[in-house]
Amino acid sequence: MTIETTIIALIWIVGACLRIYRQARFYQIEEYMSGRYLRWVVARRDRWLPTRPVAAVLMGIVLGVVLTEAPGSFMLTAISAVSAAVAVWPPNEGEIKKSFKPTARAKRLLGAAFVLSAVMMLALVWLIGQMRLSEIGEVRYVAVMLAGLVVYLGAPLLLVGGNLAMQPVEALFRRRFIQRAEKVLKAVHPTVVGITGSYGKTSTKTYLAHILNGRYKAYPTPKSYNTLMGVCIAINNDIATDHSIEYFICEMGAYIPGEIERICELTHPSISIVVEVGPQHLERFGTLENIAIAKYEIIKALPPDGIGIFNWDNPYVREMYQRGYPQTRLAVSKMVDPANPPADGPRFIASEVSESLEGLAFNVTDTVTGESARFETPLLGGHNVTNVLLATAVAVQEGMKLREIALRVRGLKPAESRLVRQTTPQGITIINDAYSANPVGIAHALRVLSMHQTGRRLLITPGMVELGPLQEQENRKLGEIAAQHASDVILVGAKQTHPIQEGLLSAGFPAERVQVVETLAESVQWYQSNLKAGDTVLFLNDLPDTYSS
Repeated sequence: MTIETTIIALIWIVGACLRIYRQARFYQIEEYMSGRYLRWVVARRDRWLPTRPVAAVLMGIVLGVVLTEAPGSFMLTAISAVSAAVAVWPPNEGEIKKSFKPTARAKRLLGAAFVLSAVMMLALVWLIGQMRLSEIGEVRYVAVMLAGLVVYLGAPLLLVGGNLAMQPVEALFRRRFIQRAEKVLKAVHPTVVGITGSYGKTSTKTYLAHILNGRYKAYPTPKSYNTLMGVCIAINNDIATDHSIEYFICEMGAYIPGEIERICELTHPSISIVVEVGPQHLERFGTLENIAIAKYEIIKALPPDGIGIFNWDNPYVREMYQRGYPQTRLAVSKMVDPANPPADGPRFIASEVSESLEGLAFNVTDTVTGESARFETPLLGGHNVTNVLLATAVAVQEGMKLREIALRVRGLKPAESRLVRQTTPQGITIINDAYSANPVGIAHALRVLSMHQTGRRLLITPGMVELGPLQEQENRKLGEIAAQHASDVILVGAKQTHPIQEGLLSAGFPAERVQVVETLAESVQWYQSNLKAGDTVLFLNDLPDTYSS
């Protein structure tokens, strides 16, 4: 290997490592699931075969052959080095929804992948040297450039390879981390309340923690820490340092079958709540029935004397209730008549629901005791009635009275980025429902938008994602509903929002009131320049997909 080819090889190694580092964000988002990550990579040609590196290499080869006379000349080296640098220069990633978290596992993974990229590049260069191309300078340089391109484009596979290489190490760390969390829970021994659902679980968790903290000490998993490792982090970081915690409210998400079961094996909930079953993450599970099976794992994990809490208004959840396990089952509803509830039906029923910009108000009736109380809360969105009812069912089961709960409900606040309403110094009202979007939540969010009657009502959305075969249909419905509530619409990302635009126009929404932009920043700039005091903006979901705009 000559000095010249060494320089070119090093440029390619650095470029491959930069590409691996950037790809690690997507791999991390997919929770290091190689199959899902690779399916994402091959879904679009520009992800596995970006244009610029290929074009730069081809241009470098052509210029090297045409402009150089002597093999191994400085000109040939310079052209190859420049074209390699252009090829590996990191492209602009645009807006980033979830940034890369340099955890200990991620660092180990990157280290292994970096080593693999260097070894592969050096092995290819050595192989080129063994092929006796040293006397033909142009051919040698071309071969090194092509080898570098192969390593660069192979970064996703090298990342997966690094993960496979580190599997024994990660398995050891994982076991130790889980064992530590198990010891903490045995030492503290809190009552564990498990919560799952396609949507609404974070809000329900937040409301339940606030209500229980009126009498007890409750700790909810932070933010959306709802995977096995996320739950372990919450236990090892927070519960381990506070043995006075009486209730551990554990949000449990499911991205694959069996995930909730594994979290339950760690936490052993004695109370489990199923909020909703819907098409969120449908593309991961295939059918709503598969989603329901995954969510039911939280009920199956209960001991025979455990308590199951169910949303009667969701047919899939109601079917879980009617299976008869466990013996103590409490259902809630905002659709049943409290004066004439069905036999073996919901115990806690909301009625006379009113909704305004000041919040929600509704009566809650306990059909077993006959107790009733008026609940008033600053929360927005009719779907929150169900979330409050589910939290109420747990609180009553744990000894609190409806009147006591009603007092706590007055102080409820929305979970982060879930119908949070605020006014800017310029007098523009911002409704932040940007955490995620689902078919149930969008209707309530748009209804909240329509309550604002003093000015323009702007909807900014990239639409809904991860709905599998229902995604186009549901986004078209989103457009049809939005036409009834918004005066202006900005769609972020042309391709994925096309069904929304179709729905808007089919519902008679004025075409001149619809804009399509490529980035969230453009939509923010537009409203800041065009809206005035008294106008309202609803951010419905924040970016077109899990990764970026």
